[in-house]
Amino acid sequence: MSPWFKSCQRCFLRSSVLHGGVQCLSAVTGRRAELQLHSAVSRCCSTVQGQVRVRFAPSPTGFLHLGGLRTALYNYIFAKKYGGSFILRLEDTDQSRLVPGAAESIEDMLEWAGIPPDESPRQGGTAGPYLQSQRLDLYSQTAQQLVQSGHAYYCFCSSQRLELLKKEALRTGQTPRYDNRCRHLRLDQVQDKLAQGASHVIRFRLEAGVEPFQDLIFGWNRHEVAQVEGDPVVIKADGFPTYHLANIVDDHYMKISHVLRGSEWLISTSKHLLMYRALGWKPPTFGHLPLLMNKDGSKLSKRQGDIFIQSFQKDGILPEALLDITTNCGSGFNTHRIGRRIDELISEFNPSKITTHSALLDLEKLPEFNRIHLQQQIEDEEQCSLLVKDLQGQIQQVHTTEIQDKEVLHEDYIRRVLHLRKGHISSLKELVSPLYSYLWVRPSFSSQQVAALTAEAQHIASLVLRLIEERGEELSVDRLGKDLKNMAKQTKATKYREVMKLLRLALSGLQQGPSVAEMMVSLGPAEISHRFQKLLQLSDNN
Repeated sequence: MSPWFKSCQRCFLRSSVLHGGVQCLSAVTGRRAELQLHSAVSRCCSTVQGQVRVRFAPSPTGFLHLGGLRTALYNYIFAKKYGGSFILRLEDTDQSRLVPGAAESIEDMLEWAGIPPDESPRQGGTAGPYLQSQRLDLYSQTAQQLVQSGHAYYCFCSSQRLELLKKEALRTGQTPRYDNRCRHLRLDQVQDKLAQGASHVIRFRLEAGVEPFQDLIFGWNRHEVAQVEGDPVVIKADGFPTYHLANIVDDHYMKISHVLRGSEWLISTSKHLLMYRALGWKPPTFGHLPLLMNKDGSKLSKRQGDIFIQSFQKDGILPEALLDITTNCGSGFNTHRIGRRIDELISEFNPSKITTHSALLDLEKLPEFNRIHLQQQIEDEEQCSLLVKDLQGQIQQVHTTEIQDKEVLHEDYIRRVLHLRKGHISSLKELVSPLYSYLWVRPSFSSQQVAALTAEAQHIASLVLRLIEERGEELSVDRLGKDLKNMAKQTKATKYREVMKLLRLALSGLQQGPSVAEMMVSLGPAEISHRFQKLLQLSDNN
């Protein structure tokens, strides 16, 4: 038995206590059980082993947020795991709610995150166009096909009537639903209204007898939608399709093999399967991903400004850290450890390990994820070069007019700083904060600050200059640490602690930060000499 058969068999058996009122597998006897098992297993295996095509289909009514990124990431990983294609399709049919720039930004953010689509509005592809607003003829043709086959009908109910139905339902404590009134219109009545140019929508005719389907994550499901819902609109009065029609039409014509989407759509899947059946199309395999939630179990809200991907990018969060934390808090992987890159996420991905439990995201841990990924990038020569260029830009932006020596922008200098600080900083932005300004701008300090520490400033400055001259270019943190302790013993009345405070003041103008030895190694012999010559001159003037 192949490993995939075993995996699918386990998944099938584990999920065989069926949802939505479907009979448990243990109650199905002999040959029937065998046939059901074989059918489910062969379908799951064949679709994964065949051409895998998955899609991420956000609406550009807003910018990409963490929940959307996670859905896109699982689709991307699934596609790459099985040698398939990852498609970006933008569902822009709700024209009244479109946000300017959101469509372009969604694709920008996927590329920034390192999960670029293989086919998209920008990339193009054989199954395009990838904007739903450019596929209206296809939806209209499909809707007409449903009308002609008796699976859909014209509805002429006014918005006022629908609002009254809703109010009455709420008044009586019922769930609002359309009463299917126009389903019963005669053909001549419909033709008369159409001839008069009456405003109308097209509704899909829901029927009882929904077949169960096996969700890759939630197992067997069935929702008798006709019992709880009115017939849904598939073409709106403005000619645009609703999600329910557009998504199945696009998935069919784009040859989508697996639909991996949020679990909020699970209850709508039976409705979609009725449409597939009405059109005579084979549906894709469905897998509904558990929700991504705050660590306290509350729902992620778009009103939380910090959940948008652009916000993380602006704050200096590495895309690798963002992908890592959104998978680390959930399921679907053989291991859970900090520091996984996209290639490792793909290799360790195991769809059978995705659970139905919500993923609880603790964003307070994000700096730690970022610190580890930043350290990995610093240790990789090629990625470190990219970090150097990024930091060069940030330094020039923050300290434009203050830089006295352009040497601080040289690659070798910045690379040395990065290697000394790796493991200590969580983002590059920290290095352009006031705490690290001494690395790029020569500090200022007063004679009063010096005098408050020691009367031997001139002597100590001379000792440092001599030490640096002796050591030359060969400076190391460990060796300098020992040298400074020995040097401090050559003072007459100044204790080691005050000596270090003086050195720190001369080097950075601050009384906090990395060790004095690390500061000196970062700055290098020439700059150390320059700063202690300044201390000598300040002492001479007093």
